[in-house]
Parts: sequence; C-alpha cells; structure tokens
Amino acid sequence: MTAEQQAILDSETRDRLLADPGVILADRDLMRALVAAREAEVGANVIDIRGRAMEALETRLDRLETQHESVISAAFDNQSGMAVIHRAVIGLLESADLADLVNSLQSDIAPLLRIETLRLVVEPDPAIPGLPEDAVMVPEGAIGRIVAAGRRTPRGDDIVLRPASPVTRIMHGRAIASEALLPIDLGARRPRAMLLMGSADTSRFMPAHGTDLLRFFAQVFRLVLLSRLRG
Repeated sequence: MTAEQQAILDSETRDRLLADPGVILADRDLMRALVAAREAEVGANVIDIRGRAMEALETRLDRLETQHESVISAAFDNQSGMAVIHRAVIGLLESADLADLVNSLQSDIAPLLRIETLRLVVEPDPAIPGLPEDAVMVPEGAIGRIVAAGRRTPRGDDIVLRPASPVTRIMHGRAIASEALLPIDLGARRPRAMLLMGSADTSRFMPAHGTDLLRFFAQVFRLVLLSRLRG
C-alpha cells in the first residue's frame, strides 16, 4: 500500500482493520470489491487464481444457503400441516354418531383442513341402509372410474392428488381447482368408499406433493367410520 493510499484511511479505521482484519473477510461485498480491484491492477492478461477460487466458494455458499432456507421452509410447512391434521382428527373423534360424523365433514372438518369441500363417497350396499344426506352415493364401480379419471390403468388404493376433474364436479357441489381422492377400505363385506377433498387453490393438491399426512387422516377416518357403523 502506497503512502497516498494509506492517507485515504483515517488512523482510527486503519488501526481497527489491522487489529481485526477478519471484519474484511466477513463482508462479502467488500471482499468482492477488493478482488475486482486486484484483478484490475494486474491487468486483463493475468488470471488471479485466488480470486477465481473465492468466486467459486461464494457461489457454493449461496447455493448452500438457498438449500438451507428450503429445508427450514419445508420443515415449517410440515409442522404446520401436522397441526392442521391433528385438529381435524380431534374433530372426527368428537362426532357422536354416524350422522354427526358424515355431516361434520363439510361443516366442521373442511374448515379445519383449510379446504372448500370434504365429502364421503360411497357405493351402494345393503349393509348400510341409510347414510346421512351429506354422503354422496354413487353406482357400483363408480369410485374406480372416478379415481382413474380417464387413465387406462386405475391407481388402485393410492391417494390421488390432481387438478379438479369434471367427473367429480357435481360431488363437490361448487367450483374447485384441485382435489385429493382418499380411498377408504371398509373391509370385504363393506361397500367401497372414498373421501373427496376439494380446494380453490390450484397448488393445494398436486401429484408431486407428499401424502403421508393425508394417509394418516384417512386411516383415522376409516377407524372412526367403522366404529360408528357398528354403533
């Protein structure tokens, strides 16, 4: 550093930097400016390996910070989703009987899940002579066709997340943008059933999303429904 350059810094600032040069290393913008100044000084025909290495490390740090933020955001969303599902499960358990359970899906449980529609879809069966009006009754084999929704191969008992289908529009009873189909196995002597969820948000139910929390909710609903059917 020349005498002219030293004169640019006041003595107090210079003493602080000499006492703790790490403050320069901790400032990314300052380090970038220093490297650029060094490269301008040596000329365009000279490559500063240290400067290139620092740029590579800076890029890697930016990438790691972005990944870290994504992990934190995903963990927060998952925790929030768990809390929502837990409140909905408590709502299921509080139902007094079969009618209360089925009627509460749309009126009470759907708002807890922050969705617009939640319907129980059931194929006809003599073992269940009278379901509440809020249950959607469909012909035998219809649930398989609804789940397939035009696909050549049905998805079996997998939970399906997809954009709203015209096939289910009448069941939702209102306009929705995305939906979740949760098959409910009531046993060999029981009719085929399914929970149908609908959201006005196009990104709420997407095929790439995880289904663990929805699967847990469906399993709890299955047990509660079987209990109410026996009662």
